[in-house]
Amino acid sequence: MPNNKSFSRKDRVNEQIRRELAELIRSELKDPRVGMVSITEVEVTPDYAHARVYFSSLAGPDKIAEVEQGLKKAASFLRRELFRRIRIHTTPELHFIHDMSLERGADMSKLIDEASRLSDATPEE
Repeated sequence: MPNNKSFSRKDRVNEQIRRELAELIRSELKDPRVGMVSITEVEVTPDYAHARVYFSSLAGPDKIAEVEQGLKKAASFLRRELFRRIRIHTTPELHFIHDMSLERGADMSKLIDEASRLSDATPEE
């Protein structure tokens, strides 16, 4: 059972970091490259030294690299602010990764709609 307890603690820490980062980015980050960003998931390593922070953005695909650069540039500021807000023994180094699941989902939905329209337009014999 101790393994299950540490698993749930890690989940709580992941979620708390996700919420705090979302709030910090929304209210404190002034970098115009970042804009409208959603933090979709956070995965902290078992030793809490690193955190993969998955984000999505309303910026077009051609702007994602700029958004990622803005987040990477702000990583030390965000980490420092997390340290002030969250009480854990180690504040993790933040690594931002673009989460493409929302875009993939939208693309899949378009393909399904298109296939549905095509099947509706095809006369049945």
